[in-house]
Amino acid sequence: MRSDTERNRRHLIKAAARLFENSPTPVSLAEIARHAEVSTATAYRHFSSVEEILHAFRAQVGTELRDFSRRQPTRGMARLEAVSRYWVSLVLEHGGAMAQMRSHRGYLERLGENTGYLTPQAEALAEPLRQTTEELGLGDLGDEALYLWNALFDPRDILDLIKSGRTEEEAATRLVAAVRGALIGWSSPEP
Repeated sequence: MRSDTERNRRHLIKAAARLFENSPTPVSLAEIARHAEVSTATAYRHFSSVEEILHAFRAQVGTELRDFSRRQPTRGMARLEAVSRYWVSLVLEHGGAMAQMRSHRGYLERLGENTGYLTPQAEALAEPLRQTTEELGLGDLGDEALYLWNALFDPRDILDLIKSGRTEEEAATRLVAAVRGALIGWSSPEP
């Protein structure tokens, strides 16, 4: 990709993230282009919709999480906790733009279709979750472990916990404990 093309793409993604962070109303692609200081035509050459820009943004954040996960020297629950805490910090850093991503399709369906913005996040978590379930003697829960983590670490809910008075540390600690409990509960034999 040419350097000016890559620069325009980065500017569009950053502008969208800033606008969604602070906008209580829907944001248009033309508005994002204006804030990125590119033409609307240029914006449409890179992204066909606002949703597509948000997907690119979420993929960037997921890639940051994946890279963090790969650098962790720990294993199992310690690694899962580090990655989960880092996710909470990313959500707080990127706030409103992270909370904008909602789909009418389920997580497992989108994961099975290799939805681009979910892939780096799944790559960040698959091994820590597998190691954690092994450490807990639960066996490999596969994509269902990712499903449980995703349900508990939804950006909207993380932001809600913080707004309700929890500190980042408290929110992360409780969510990590909850995902541990969810993994154990999920793998328990049915009554």
